Amino acid sequence: MPEVYPINIPEIVAEVQGVFDRYEAALTANDVPVLEELFWNAPETTRYGVGENLYGSDEISTFRHARETGPFKRALMRTTITTYGRDFATANTEYQREGHERTGRETKTLLRTPDGWRIVSAHVSLLGETV
Repeated sequence: MPEVYPINIPEIVAEVQGVFDRYEAALTANDVPVLEELFWNAPETTRYGVGENLYGSDEISTFRHARETGPFKRALMRTTITTYGRDFATANTEYQREGHERTGRETKTLLRTPDGWRIVSAHVSLLGETV
């Protein structure tokens, strides 16, 4: 099958890595304004969390403002950023949150918009209990 979009153009990967790093810093600091900035402000945006399914930027914003989480630490164990052409990307990472035993996984789908790269869909999950 012929490649329709060039995969992993180095400068595009670097752009998306910068957004990923900025999001990670905002997440662990609970910097809600930056978290909201980096999500696409649209009804089509989705965020599936560990315990919630959120549809549209309004639901995502309501969730972010209602939850009582402070700054936290986590270690990223494996991050894979893949870009498809110049305007679409995915970022997947595994993480271990300090004080928690279960490994988490996080996926972000990003789109270049007139305002810059924005997360259009995100999914967070925890691996099951080990036996």
